[in-house]
Amino acid sequence: MTFTLKFTPQAEADLQSLEADKSLLKRLKAVRKALGYLETNPRHTGLNTHKYSAITGPNGEEIFEAYAENKTPAAYRIFWFYGPDKKEITIIAITPHP
Repeated sequence: MTFTLKFTPQAEADLQSLEADKSLLKRLKAVRKALGYLETNPRHTGLNTHKYSAITGPNGEEIFEAYAENKTPAAYRIFWFYGPDKKEITIIAITPHP
């Protein structure tokens, strides 16, 4: 099953910020690869997808966290939820892990 990715304004800004910073090219490649996995298989083992219970979506959706990088200082994470429509995933943020 293939999903369509939708981006919130925050996620769009996060991605644009990554694209604008040439020193983060390696990180951008990792994020793009992870987004590709999300489109085709949100449960891909490389994403280490898991529920993120600290927040919920705008309509109470379960939020998930996927890893764009692993075992890297300030590794990037992608926060997302299923919907709003079938076969859609909404990306809410792309951010370095503290």
